[in-house]
Amino acid sequence: MNPVVAIFRRELASYFATPIAYVFIVIFLIAASWLTFSFGGFYERGQADLQAFFTWHPWLFLILVPALSMRLWAEERKSGSIELLLTLPMDIWQAVVGKFLAAWAFTSISIALTFPIWITVNYLGHPDNGIIVAAYIGSILMAGGYLAVGSLISATTKNQVIAFIISFLVSFVLLCASLEPVLNVLAGLPQVFVDAIASLGFLTHFQSISKGVIDVRDVVYFALLVGTCLYANAIVLQLKKAD
Repeated sequence: MNPVVAIFRRELASYFATPIAYVFIVIFLIAASWLTFSFGGFYERGQADLQAFFTWHPWLFLILVPALSMRLWAEERKSGSIELLLTLPMDIWQAVVGKFLAAWAFTSISIALTFPIWITVNYLGHPDNGIIVAAYIGSILMAGGYLAVGSLISATTKNQVIAFIISFLVSFVLLCASLEPVLNVLAGLPQVFVDAIASLGFLTHFQSISKGVIDVRDVVYFALLVGTCLYANAIVLQLKKAD
């Protein structure tokens, strides 16, 4: 696993060596706070919880995470550095996992930096901190799902803009799959098929965890999503290498 650790350290350090990390963190923190207080009605709700905060995470990640993941492989392919990376004494899957874990760790750091709002809600009332911890875990798992999808798409193209757009669209489909309007459109199909589509939605699994219920099925869903996307990512890179 040493190659994975080496790639992880290299990639994580590269985020903070450029303005990318700081721009992403600042935008995420400002947007999350603005949505929570302006549209979520944090104070107006009069409840000691962070529901108004976590409600916006799926939509924030929909925009911000593809912007982060689009450079994972597209930039490597465009600059030609991917050829050097893949000639190093390691397997392709180790490079894929290392880069993904670095991006996931960076995103998790950004999420963790929202801790002042957790302190605020504890100062104003007596929230159920167990539910808040579960919501943070759900948010981090969901971010991992977005990143895995974005990493896979990024490996298929040299153009970061194209990677962003396709990642956004695929993530949007996964996010909206369990929404009522979408399910109503599919109402004429067999119920088994409709239930299968609904189970693919990010919101179904994230909302369950954010309510304090860490169901094994929700964790398995995100684990399978990440695992499948990373496996496909490695296959795509192997095919590109063969070309």
